[in-house]
Amino acid sequence: MPNADLPIMVVDDAKFSGAVIGRTLKAAGYVDVRMASSAQQALIMLESRPVSVLIADWLMPEMDGLELASRVRQLDESTNHFTYIMLLTAKEGDQALMQAFDQGVDDFINKSAMNQQLLPRIYAADRLAGLQNRLLKENQLLVESNQRLKKNSLVDPLTGMGNMQFAVERLQATIAHAQSRGGAACLMVINIDNYAALMQEHGKIILREIMMGVARRLRQLVRPLDTVARLSNEEFVVITHQPDIGQANALTYRRIYEAFNVKALKTSKGFVSLKAAMCMSAADSETGFPAPDKMLAITKQQIEQARTIGRLMVIKWRSVKKPEGDSTPTP
Repeated sequence: MPNADLPIMVVDDAKFSGAVIGRTLKAAGYVDVRMASSAQQALIMLESRPVSVLIADWLMPEMDGLELASRVRQLDESTNHFTYIMLLTAKEGDQALMQAFDQGVDDFINKSAMNQQLLPRIYAADRLAGLQNRLLKENQLLVESNQRLKKNSLVDPLTGMGNMQFAVERLQATIAHAQSRGGAACLMVINIDNYAALMQEHGKIILREIMMGVARRLRQLVRPLDTVARLSNEEFVVITHQPDIGQANALTYRRIYEAFNVKALKTSKGFVSLKAAMCMSAADSETGFPAPDKMLAITKQQIEQARTIGRLMVIKWRSVKKPEGDSTPTP
């Protein structure tokens, strides 16, 4: 049985033949049949509402069926839609067939056989157009779902650590804990300075192995309730709560600094030396608590200075707007 609601458009500059096709389709049970007397009119109508099947005369003035097919394909690309294009022609031979298919035409019917072939071809076109448009919609749903998952994801796909969004949320929770229970919220940013050099020397596969090793080492270095996350390819953070802001110093976090600048990392290609710049910021009720994103942004800004002095740099907040630098050396 035909799909009565199948949207079809007939494009023919000869009103008589177009009317004949329209009557044939409606007699077969199709109710959504639109008529266009030119290719340009058809394009305007298609921009307003697409169809599943387009039947067009090959030879038309101003814009023929082949050019119309090319324009419809462009329109389909912009709207994530598929239109089954069928041309009516008196042309015969392999060359005509190859030319039509090369321009994006799906099928064509010789006018001499239209009465016998039109409806069976429409039935086939309905199945193919329905399948193609269903696949396009399902693929779009997958793309949108992946985008939502990526937007809402809290996990770095390589290391399994938390990502930037996770870090901001955990920093907010740590600040809230320090506000209600006392103590200091501490944030350490770690930048693997030789990331690009490692990529150039060892390649992507070994670099992934190195980053996973960095993640494992960092997890082993922190306390069970501390938070570790990966902000970007070469950037990690450690978020901790200290009972007193005085403990936010280079001595307390010496083991982390040395783990990235003194101890080599073993890989399947041998030992690899890491080079990292580190900066820590700390805030408590005395200094005032900045917004998490503000605290993270300013700490990251100080990485360049930490790199210059070649040691762990600790900054403590004088106010939300003005962090004060404390370049305590690593013992």
